[in-house]
Amino acid sequence: MDITVSETRDIPIENIMALYRANQWSSADKPEALYKGLMKSHSLVSAWEGNKLVGIGNAISDGHLVVYYPHLLVLPDYHSKGIGHMIMDKMQEKYAGFHMQMLTADGKAVDFYKKIGFSRAGQTEPMWIYDGEEH
Repeated sequence: MDITVSETRDIPIENIMALYRANQWSSADKPEALYKGLMKSHSLVSAWEGNKLVGIGNAISDGHLVVYYPHLLVLPDYHSKGIGHMIMDKMQEKYAGFHMQMLTADGKAVDFYKKIGFSRAGQTEPMWIYDGEEH
């Protein structure tokens, strides 16, 4: 398997929607908003096997102190092959020295993020107003 990591924003919406649907993310129900949000992210990193989009991650940031990683998805058939790690490594090239790097993880993702250096943020409690049903 030859995976290439890229910061291109030239990604057809159909490829993105296939990735989100394969992972059953409710944001796939809002394709136009999802696409615009990804394209306007501070950073967008994608993983490719040839012309096939196999993973994507994005970051929202002030560009100096704080970064939030809202999305990291890999096609289910490609899970546990290091692709998520490759995407986060690329993000770390840009954000490693930031004062605060944040994300929300649940389920199996918690162990993944712990392996790459994230930990629970003290006594903080994740809070949100969420317009989805999968959590």
